Order: sequence, then structure tokens, then C-alpha cells
Amino acid sequence: MRADAKRNYDRIVEVARTVFREQGYDASLDLIAKQAGVGPGTLYRHFPKRDDLIDAVMQSWVDGVNETAEKVLAHQGSPRDLLLAWFEEYVRLISVHKGGPAKITCAMGDDGSPIRTKCEVLRAAGDRVLDRLRAEDAVRDDVTALQVARLVGGVATVADQSELDLAAVRPMLEVVADGLLK
Repeated sequence: MRADAKRNYDRIVEVARTVFREQGYDASLDLIAKQAGVGPGTLYRHFPKRDDLIDAVMQSWVDGVNETAEKVLAHQGSPRDLLLAWFEEYVRLISVHKGGPAKITCAMGDDGSPIRTKCEVLRAAGDRVLDRLRAEDAVRDDVTALQVARLVGGVATVADQSELDLAAVRPMLEVVADGLLK
């Protein structure tokens, strides 16, 4: 990629990250192009579909997912405490951008989604948490990381759409955790 094209690409991603955080993933791509100082054609050459831009914005997020999972796995306490710590971090991770919980939750398990690889990182992190709980014989045998991602993602989507704070979300996460534990 030419240096000027790389600068444009990086600038578009940087502006999109800010705009998506403020306005959600459905924000105007023309607005993003304008704020990035490029024409719409330049944006669409780099990102033919909105989901391609979302995927690029989420790339740095992937590192945070793995770091967060490791932090939660280092957590000491009961299996319920561990699970709730993961759920709260999961909600935080997918709620970085307005509309993020719905976008990510709907893409979970969708092999055709352009953000599939990002979702797989998140699902794999959830699997590591569940594996630890399985090793302690603390979680139901029939629970999968995809099910958990969809359940907690649903709670996060309601919280995002209703602008609920963590104090209002925590009791819902407790209900989910209690349903998963033995």
C-alpha cells in the first residue's frame, strides 16, 4: 500500500472508531469520510462494505479481549464470582460502541459475517473461562461458549438500547450465571 493510501486508511479507521463510539455502527459513512478528510470514494475503495470498516475498527479490540480473559482467569473466588467477573467484562468489551452488543451478538456463530474472526476470538476467550469452570465441575455439561455469548450479549444489547448502567445489568447477569452453574 502506498504511504498516502496507508495514511488515509489509518485516518478513516481512527475517525470511524470515534464516530462509532459516539453514534453507533449505523453512523453515516459520508460523515466519517468527511471528518477523515477524504472523499467517499476513498473510504469505499478501502472499505467496500460497512462491515469491512467495522472489522478494521475492531482489530485493536481483539488484543483487549485476550488480555481481559487472562485477567478474569487469574481471578480468585467462587465459580459464580469468576463467571460474573467474565460476564461483566464481556458486557464491557462488546459495549465499547453504541450498537456494538447487537452487532457482535448477531454475528456470533454466523460464518458469513465479516466480523466472524473477531467474534471467534471472543468466543474462544469465553471457552477458556468455561473450561476452567468445567475443570472445577461447576458449570452444566451442556453449556457452550456460543450459548453464553448469545445470552450475555442479549443482556448487553438490552442495556445498550435502554442505556442501563452496570448496577441495573448485574442482576440480569446473576440470573444467567445461576442458570449455568451446577
